[in-house]
Amino acid sequence: MEPALIPPAHVTFLGIPGAFFSVLIPVVGVALFTYIMAKRLAPMVLAAPDFRFDRVKDRVAAVIKLWLGQFKQPRYRTAGILHIMIFAGFIILSLRSISLVIIGVSPDFHLPGMAGGPGHVYNILKDYAATMVFIACAIAAYRRAIVKPARYAVPEKYGHDHTGEAIFVLGLICTLLISESLFEATAVVGNIQAGLPVEALAPLTLAWLFKLMLSGAGTGALQGLHTAGYFVHDLTFFFFLCFLPLGKHFHVITSIFNVYFMKLDRGAVKPVRHGVSEDKLDELESFGVKKFEDFTWKHMLDFYSCADCGRCSDQCPANAVGRPLSPRFISIKARDYAFGHYPLRGPFKSGEPLIGGIYTEDEIWSCTTCGACEEECPVTIEYINKMVDLRRGMVDEGNVPQSLQKPLAALEKRGNPYGKMEKKRAEWVKALAKEGGPEVKVFDGGDTAETLYFVDSVTSYDDRIQEIGKATARALSAAGVDYGILGSLEKDSGNEVRRFGEEMLFVELKEQNTEAIFESGAKRIVTADPHAFNTLRKDYKGLPPVEHISQFLSRAIAEGRIKLKAGEGEGNGEGAVYTYHDPCYLGRHNLLYDAPRQVLDAIPGLKRVEMTRCKDRSFCCGGGGLYLFYEPIEDRRMGQVRVEMAAEAGASVIVTACPFCLVNIEDGIKTSGMEGKITAIDLVELVCRHMDVAN
Repeated sequence: MEPALIPPAHVTFLGIPGAFFSVLIPVVGVALFTYIMAKRLAPMVLAAPDFRFDRVKDRVAAVIKLWLGQFKQPRYRTAGILHIMIFAGFIILSLRSISLVIIGVSPDFHLPGMAGGPGHVYNILKDYAATMVFIACAIAAYRRAIVKPARYAVPEKYGHDHTGEAIFVLGLICTLLISESLFEATAVVGNIQAGLPVEALAPLTLAWLFKLMLSGAGTGALQGLHTAGYFVHDLTFFFFLCFLPLGKHFHVITSIFNVYFMKLDRGAVKPVRHGVSEDKLDELESFGVKKFEDFTWKHMLDFYSCADCGRCSDQCPANAVGRPLSPRFISIKARDYAFGHYPLRGPFKSGEPLIGGIYTEDEIWSCTTCGACEEECPVTIEYINKMVDLRRGMVDEGNVPQSLQKPLAALEKRGNPYGKMEKKRAEWVKALAKEGGPEVKVFDGGDTAETLYFVDSVTSYDDRIQEIGKATARALSAAGVDYGILGSLEKDSGNEVRRFGEEMLFVELKEQNTEAIFESGAKRIVTADPHAFNTLRKDYKGLPPVEHISQFLSRAIAEGRIKLKAGEGEGNGEGAVYTYHDPCYLGRHNLLYDAPRQVLDAIPGLKRVEMTRCKDRSFCCGGGGLYLFYEPIEDRRMGQVRVEMAAEAGASVIVTACPFCLVNIEDGIKTSGMEGKITAIDLVELVCRHMDVAN
């Protein structure tokens, strides 16, 4: 049965059939899109290699969860819900957009399986999806233009914001929705007026509203709107497709690929160059990233995939305390560089150094490698690897902050950033013995044990942090563990060294530690330092199983090997309120959130509260990446901000499970004037104070 209105394929313009334009528009659109994409892919072809083709099942699962399921979007509730509405609508409406392109040539076309009943069901779903997206776009436009959330703002030094582009794209989306709904509604009204059978439109949808508005229109007006609706949709669809790779909305195309090729191993750092083993590093002419083409193709894909949502910078502790770093602009400036040096027209432009060009030295040194930005990004953009690679490039050029030159030289000479003698690594063991503590075996003296306690540098040499070492020894002894330490054979684990960019020094430290660990004969390793825990697990190869002390304590308490009793509070009276600060390298980088809390909750009578920023949104103390020895440009110290967060939560005792965190939080207590009101203690120290040694 012929419809009342002439289909777009059969309409003529100056004697030319509409089907000609229905073919011309997609052909030109696809050709132009292909050309633009070829230009955009050019720098990726010239980029450094990156091996991202393994673990297919894990990658597909990530796409289903993070891209299709939009798992991270609700972390910012309003914006997240709006994005999910628009994304879900696009997925549903994509079938309709595809079919419309073909309908312009073949009016009776139906996608396979979409004829009859299934097609009716889809049409109802599609109409509600279009209405949902239209409402979401209207709200999103209001937020962008009127509400203007602070995370969307662009400081003057970074150029202008992208509000105009965002509103323009929302307008394009609405044009697609309106034109498609108008095309459908006019066909229904025309058939009703001609007495032909029609498919009922879903109530309270755009198409339904247009049907009501046009119910009295004449055939000529309906035909004009019907034809215009189709070709406006067709032109807008292909214009939109070609516009996407020109700005921040490139992520609509690239995000699925960016999620598929995401970094799967938390806490790990990419090699200096994929395909080059450590024993061949000295053959490389250059280390790290110095020019744009030194980035890997995946990192360039990251730049293209940035949605400019500002979530990374909103969660970045460096940005929060006024350091000259905003992760968002690490991506945006690199994308702008790619667009400028690989233009759509004309020859490619010669490269220039990134440091001093688009990035400043202080900007790159400001990162603590805490991972908050990566945790928040809904399209899994990586930042730590880029920061490490940029630092590798600077270190290779001898460009090292003056305050870090001394600890680096000490690490190279003595295996620790303090420059102290190797034989003094085990001095705290002698102090523990004088205090009546347990005997600690030392492997460099010929002792053997089943378990190696890897102490690391800060616990070995810092007077305050040595108390964590003593407490760990007491806890291990109380649980009946046969353990020992490497003593002078132990070198710094190298977690900070590697993330600082000194790869060759890290390799040397790793080789010396690996040899000492294997020679010790230990069957397992335990450490109270999350930084050592992370690097021994992620950067070393073939070691015995590594465990953080919080995991050991949780298990030992559950098994009854360590019994706990109630205490009187930690210097704040019987009414002490505890809060746990998640260390970045224990939490975000290794997903250890529950074990420390289980230990705290096992202490009888202990009252615990959570800070607003906790678990995977924990706020970095500022100690990662050798920052115990570096004074960056900042308005406030991160430890001070964290102490203020604890005070807001009503806590009087901050418990952490990392020596770096303890140093910075105790410093934050002093600088924030909270002495006498808040104290800090390490988890293993707290356990030792509550151990029921009588049982």
